[in-house]
Amino acid sequence: MRQLTAVVNPTAGGSTGAAALLPLAALLRGAGADVEVEYSRGLHHAREVARQAAGRGRVVLAVGGDGMAGCVGGALVGTDALLGLVPAGRGNDFARALELPTAADDLARVLLHGEPRRIDAVEVSSPGRPPTAGLGSVYAGVDALANRYANETRLLRGAASYYLGGLRAVLGWRHADYRITLDGILHERRGFTVVAANSAFYGFGRRIAPDARVDDGLLDVVVIRETSRLLFFSVMNELKSGTHTRRPQVEVLRGREVRIEADRPLPYGLDGEVDAVLPVTARVLPGALGILC
Repeated sequence: MRQLTAVVNPTAGGSTGAAALLPLAALLRGAGADVEVEYSRGLHHAREVARQAAGRGRVVLAVGGDGMAGCVGGALVGTDALLGLVPAGRGNDFARALELPTAADDLARVLLHGEPRRIDAVEVSSPGRPPTAGLGSVYAGVDALANRYANETRLLRGAASYYLGGLRAVLGWRHADYRITLDGILHERRGFTVVAANSAFYGFGRRIAPDARVDDGLLDVVVIRETSRLLFFSVMNELKSGTHTRRPQVEVLRGREVRIEADRPLPYGLDGEVDAVLPVTARVLPGALGILC
């Protein structure tokens, strides 16, 4: 029977992370699994706990949202450790890309009997910061600004915080001149945002890169170019279905390594966490992580 260590972000999704684990842990223990729970004091501590648990041969469960999934998963990249996701945050976009169930009984079956799968990860580096690894997307520009505003919101939860954050970011946006160097080839673009996607979803279920796959060894680089704010809101609405990629203002490039620069120090985010500014380099790490799904 599997030995599981759950690394919990106690504040994910408005403290729903810890609550989501209770019925799941009961089901896992009832089936005979050895389940221990570790509450993180922050992302750095979560990485340490994850590595220590993996070193003892335990399956590591990331309990929380995309930030916790990327943090814990990133800590295990390049090892033989096995990751399990317990989606309990606001976005849960990487779990959505893997089509993981949210009901406790269904998720328990995945964690008890699911087959390991090797997936890609993303290594991210920028000046003055040590390289770090994540799972989902690196995004720079108006969406990173919107994500920052959403994270700062305390009155709204879930999708509402993203909608408000997006509105605030777009209304105050000034188009940026981007330099996108993809596998050594320079692309200069002016517009709203650049997203280097390892998976299809970001921003609370928006299908930013509908053809992205977590195991193809490539990043889908989505560029939303200069247009009116009114048309940009239409494009944002089409992210729900992924039909935005049909518009001439949207460009999708593919490659293994991308460097994103801009004409000013714009924020960029990784897996829901926005705490740095451009430039940034993202490199895909093919098959770097084992995960239960």
